[in-house]
Amino acid sequence: MTFFRHADSRCLLQADDRELTRRANPLRQAPPALSASGFGSPWFALCVAFALHIFDEATTGFLAVYNPTVTILRESWGWFPMRTVELREFLIGHILICALLFCLTPLAARGMHGLRPLAWAYAVIMFLNALGHTIGTILGHTVAAVTFPRPAPGFYSSPLLFGASLWLLVRLRRTARVDFQLLTGV
Repeated sequence: MTFFRHADSRCLLQADDRELTRRANPLRQAPPALSASGFGSPWFALCVAFALHIFDEATTGFLAVYNPTVTILRESWGWFPMRTVELREFLIGHILICALLFCLTPLAARGMHGLRPLAWAYAVIMFLNALGHTIGTILGHTVAAVTFPRPAPGFYSSPLLFGASLWLLVRLRRTARVDFQLLTGV
């Protein structure tokens, strides 16, 4: 019987040693709240904000401002990468992109590592998009020749884009820590 008690106490000591090692080196393992949370909620919120923004732009005459702006910029700078679009093309393209982003929500919720670069780009682009609509509203024009009554088309949904993109950026930053446990030789 003493052999079993001795073996049991040795197992307990080894378990205690592992716990002490884990506590002494907190960088070995990310806190469970970070590894389990992913970035699904802010990703989904940004998808909803983007969908509302598409509706906002389509119903407030965004292309009447966008197309003349692109035409003038292409005349000034031949290398300008944007092109003019029709409403049907605009809606189909944006709705397909938005639907694809919605479909990626489960992967974002799991915090899929390969999705992180896309999530950063998505959040930054949407933040800049909201900023552009806000600046356009303040100025009342995009380029000198293209003016519009205030607020700018697409402005009403801009606060949602700002909030959701900032939330996603903060969550991506917060979950950027290493999320695996190093082998300890046990």
